[in-house]
Amino acid sequence: MTASTVSYLWSLQDVLGQGATASVYKARNKRTGEQVAVKVFNLVSYSRPHEVQMREFEMLRRLSHSNIVRLYAVEELPSKQKVLVMEYCSGGSLLSLLEEPENAFGLPETEFLTVLQCVVQGMNHLRENGVVHRDIKPGNIMRQVGEDGKSIYKLTDFGAARELEDDEKFVSIYGTEEYLHPDMYERAVLRKPQQKVYGVSVDLWSIGVTFYHAATGSLPFTPYGGPRRNKPTMYKITTEKPVGAIAGIQREDNGPIEWSYHLPYNCQLSQGLKVQLVPVLAGILEADQERCWGFDQFFTATTDVLQREPVYLFSLQEAMAHCIYIHHYNTVSVFFEEVASQTGVGIQQQQLLYLGYDLPLEGNMKVVNLPRTSPSQPILLLSHGPGANTSLPFREPETPVIPSRFDVMADYSFSKVIVGVVHQYLRIVRLLHTHRELLLKGYYSYMMKLRKECGEAMLSITMITIRLQSCLTSEHRLHSLGHSAPETPGSPDNSNRLRLIREHLPVYTTGIQEFQNRLDQLLIEQAKLAESLADDKSRQKMEVLLEKIMAIHQHYRKDRLIGKLAYNDEQIHKFEKIHLSSHIKRVKSLFREDCVQRYKELLASTRTWSSILVEMQTRLEDFSFFSRGLLADLEMCEQHQNKALDSVLLILQSKRTGQEPGNIPRDKGQMVSRMHHLKEEMEMLVRELQCNNSIIESLGAVNSAAALEPSLARPSTL
Repeated sequence: MTASTVSYLWSLQDVLGQGATASVYKARNKRTGEQVAVKVFNLVSYSRPHEVQMREFEMLRRLSHSNIVRLYAVEELPSKQKVLVMEYCSGGSLLSLLEEPENAFGLPETEFLTVLQCVVQGMNHLRENGVVHRDIKPGNIMRQVGEDGKSIYKLTDFGAARELEDDEKFVSIYGTEEYLHPDMYERAVLRKPQQKVYGVSVDLWSIGVTFYHAATGSLPFTPYGGPRRNKPTMYKITTEKPVGAIAGIQREDNGPIEWSYHLPYNCQLSQGLKVQLVPVLAGILEADQERCWGFDQFFTATTDVLQREPVYLFSLQEAMAHCIYIHHYNTVSVFFEEVASQTGVGIQQQQLLYLGYDLPLEGNMKVVNLPRTSPSQPILLLSHGPGANTSLPFREPETPVIPSRFDVMADYSFSKVIVGVVHQYLRIVRLLHTHRELLLKGYYSYMMKLRKECGEAMLSITMITIRLQSCLTSEHRLHSLGHSAPETPGSPDNSNRLRLIREHLPVYTTGIQEFQNRLDQLLIEQAKLAESLADDKSRQKMEVLLEKIMAIHQHYRKDRLIGKLAYNDEQIHKFEKIHLSSHIKRVKSLFREDCVQRYKELLASTRTWSSILVEMQTRLEDFSFFSRGLLADLEMCEQHQNKALDSVLLILQSKRTGQEPGNIPRDKGQMVSRMHHLKEEMEMLVRELQCNNSIIESLGAVNSAAALEPSLARPSTL
């Protein structure tokens, strides 16, 4: 069966949606073949007042925005029924997307942000044109998929829309009951007489319910038995909701209502985005129209969220991924504060690495200068104190009990739920795999960082040793001449100072060599675990199990459409149920005994590594401080020796000439010449040592880089 207007035709089988007053079909332009959506009004729609019938036409003609479904034309069927020809959105509605099992716990974060942006921009356009929609819900938000694969969401169905300024009110009732403002719900659903009037804020309530649904996959307010079966309790939940609560659920018949002030742990949004979103939901999910946010506050808050940039961070000792949403114009000091707020690591304790290298940041820098990050390539956060690593970054999904009796409808409903649950299992498995990669890469970077610092410490020891030998040689020569370096009041003599330095150096040399050996052992352990991760096939196994469960779900969908099954079909249905039960057990076993067990074993290793590495870092920092003190002592010794040498020269000259040291003439004898020559040699030696130090440091840097390259090749399997 087909139908057509002057310019468009369509099959009555290509139904996109149906409502009380109209049906929507996928149609084609007769001349170009372009796909469009046609909204065909039924006879019921013509029982409405003429101005109500014309309202949607007029509204769509006035509105023009990328986040509003476009109206192309208004045509008529031969029966004179009106037909709206509109933009066709190939991705279906937001509701159809949320009904897909993989979105049973809400949309992925990037997709949710796209929904947020598109709805906010579309609503802003309505407000600029003085229009209140009155029926915002996922089914009236269409999805267009662009050539780049990205979604564009568009508001549609303006049959209930009308012009209304911010301070105007209306009394007529429209909308879908789960998304209705409580005041409208009381009158429209519970049929209670009341004299309340409604303003533009009723759209905000519907938007809040829609955003919560998109973020979590569930409605925020759920009485026992569901919203359609327990309407009085539904009204009670929405009107008695405490300030700040964003959800309420009743789990038992006539039981208490559990209020929630946070988005659920199992939704796909990061903690960083949840922190930004919850205040918006709390502000617009407010039954009291006097306390509810206005549109200005809503647009200001949502625009602030959308203008923030995500910075991905992985806290190594905490073994936790974070996403910091922050404005690009903020300073890095604000970023440090956000990191401290999310991770609990104080600003003074934060060390940042990126791609294995130190990330030096100054507090007055702008966030826009931070490197580009992603979930798989985050900034790595180290802290001076070892982390506990005791909590896991997930909770195992709850699995409903498989129906024991044969029931086509119940089995189909169960299979749909279980597909969503197994999708959640798979997401957690992928998350654990990513966390293991980041832990191994992160600790590899941490180890290589300390290895480099050990190399720098050994160079410092070499430099101290060379300068110490020079000082000891000079001290010996001065003593052979019967002189010693002059001392400042209260300071130890040079001989004692040099002796103390000579005694300490072997201890530190041995300690740093032990650090290097221990780091080599840890790197070997890390490489073995990296190889184990590369051989891990748990993700692929979980994906295969999901495919098998989805195939059974599709089979049950067909059985549901058939209704009463023939005997053989019923037996096949029962066999599939046995297979389904077996697959679910295998999912749980794979998850607990393989994925989670491997992750816990890695966490145990990293706890040991963290303790060792933090202790190592503390000792190396102590040595760095101590070595600077040793070099300062040696420099002081050299200065004292130079003064002693000048004193010797003056004394020798005075003895040769028989004059007071202050009156010695410039011409020098053989002994004086020898002493001057000794001083010049010492000065040349100092210059050579300084040159050697520079060469050693350069060679050390080259060697470190050379050592790093083959080492970096090892974790490429991560």
